[in-house]
Amino acid sequence: MEIRKIIYTTNLIENLNGKIRKYTKAKISYPSDDAVKKSVFLAIQEIEKKWTMPIRNWGMILNQFIAIFEDRIRL
Repeated sequence: MEIRKIIYTTNLIENLNGKIRKYTKAKISYPSDDAVKKSVFLAIQEIEKKWTMPIRNWGMILNQFIAIFEDRIRL
């Protein structure tokens, strides 16, 4: 149940997309695909600075991820 809350939280994804659009909207066209990637990368770096709230029950969720995906997770 806890993993489902994290994975299926579309509000967070929509919020991130809106903030990325806000940063990239100022420029109407980009000279190349790499310029778009760099712009989005820099926007995400700026957005991450404002993320301060921890995920609720992260310890329990991490243990569930480890139990389910033990061969994929490296700590």
